Amino acid sequence: MTQIRRLRLEDLDRGRGQLRVRRPGRLDHVACLDELPMDLVTTGITERVERWPDSANPYLMVSRQTAVDDLHPHVSQDVIRTPFQRAGHQAGQAPAGPALRRGPGNRRPCPSHGLRRLRRDRDEIGRRCPPRQEGRPDPSLTVQEFLNSGH
Repeated sequence: MTQIRRLRLEDLDRGRGQLRVRRPGRLDHVACLDELPMDLVTTGITERVERWPDSANPYLMVSRQTAVDDLHPHVSQDVIRTPFQRAGHQAGQAPAGPALRRGPGNRRPCPSHGLRRLRRDRDEIGRRCPPRQEGRPDPSLTVQEFLNSGH
């Protein structure tokens, strides 16, 4: 959760679809974003610019308080945790996987079950998400160019 709060606008490379995750004391990690996360980030940045056009906060995620704070703090843990709690999940805790659910004498599940689950989830996301529309911002723009373009 701490890494999510520390994500910075300058670490988002929209052209390559990558997000650099800074990890103090360790090597940085580069996360590759596919279309859905990229659309969510673009929507979030657009909403941020519309709501707080003068915000100079360098972090990707802001709240009502941090967007206008001159000290540029990152968001609190509660800002991240609350949506998970409302949905009935605990932030930072993944559900128990097959290795944790099976008993000591049970065999490992067939790997194809995981692939089926991934395909099912991919298809479900495809059904729920609207198709990509014309008029979306050019993904090759950097975040700063996107913000300056007036979207």
